[in-house]
Amino acid sequence: MNKDQVKGRAEEAKGKVKEVIGKVLDDDELEAEGTIEKNVGKIKSGFGDLKEDIKKAVDD
Repeated sequence: MNKDQVKGRAEEAKGKVKEVIGKVLDDDELEAEGTIEKNVGKIKSGFGDLKEDIKKAVDD
């Protein structure tokens, strides 16, 4: 697992927490911020997954 995967998954989890807290507190701004953060985390972890796939392909 590379650093992009770790950072992305951590950011995704943090965003999900913000999103849920925003829903519970009926805070649309916090919910939207969490959704954006979650999606950015998904993109980062996907980029990390891609890097791992390329690395494995090159090593083989």
